[in-house]
Amino acid sequence: MNLRALSLIILLVASLPAHALFGDDEARRRVEDLRQSTDARLQKLEATQEVHARSQIMLNAQFERLRQEVAEIRGQVEILRNDSDLAQKRQKDFYIDLDARLRKLETVLAQLNATPTQSAPGMEPAQEAKEYEAAIGTLRSGKHVDAIIALKQFIKNWPKSSFLPGAHFWAGSALLQAQDFASAKEYFAKVSAQWPDDILAADALLGQADAEQQLGDNKSTRATLDKLVAKYPSSDAGKTAKQRIAKLKK
Repeated sequence: MNLRALSLIILLVASLPAHALFGDDEARRRVEDLRQSTDARLQKLEATQEVHARSQIMLNAQFERLRQEVAEIRGQVEILRNDSDLAQKRQKDFYIDLDARLRKLETVLAQLNATPTQSAPGMEPAQEAKEYEAAIGTLRSGKHVDAIIALKQFIKNWPKSSFLPGAHFWAGSALLQAQDFASAKEYFAKVSAQWPDDILAADALLGQADAEQQLGDNKSTRATLDKLVAKYPSSDAGKTAKQRIAKLKK
């Protein structure tokens, strides 16, 4: 029997003369008991509905929090995907640029191999070019750590070599790929500081900006890009720097 039917019965019974069913006292007692029982059930039902309402509110709040967390996770995944795509593009661009530069360098090295060069004490005249070519070949094969060691050794062995700007630049490039960003910045900066007229000076500033960006030093990154645009505005590196500055402004 539901509560509505029970309430109707109570009203019906209450409307009848008490003595029609029971004695006056007995009728009053039974009607009162019925009312109390009904009130108790109604109160229990209201309490149950209130609990359900609170539970629904809590579930809604939890659902909203979960929805926000899912949205945040999706955003983080998208950022990571973009960062990964950017890193892959940078690496691809790096190797394309490296290959183009090395092809030009091979011609120069071939000529130098046939020409006596300044040698360190106890070394053959063509040894300088051979060591440099070997170090670059190591870098070209993707052995960044070995290339770093070879280029550093070349710089030590040949402190007056005409290949020093290139040795520092490619050492910086290898260090950048090896994620030693602080050392990469140092080698790149030395190229533009000591050999500002070298063909690699503009690219060295761009590499320095890359290293600074990886270090999270946005202020230095912007300053280096501004310097690059000011000193080498018509170079490919200068044009790239202008594009990056525009993105930083956004």
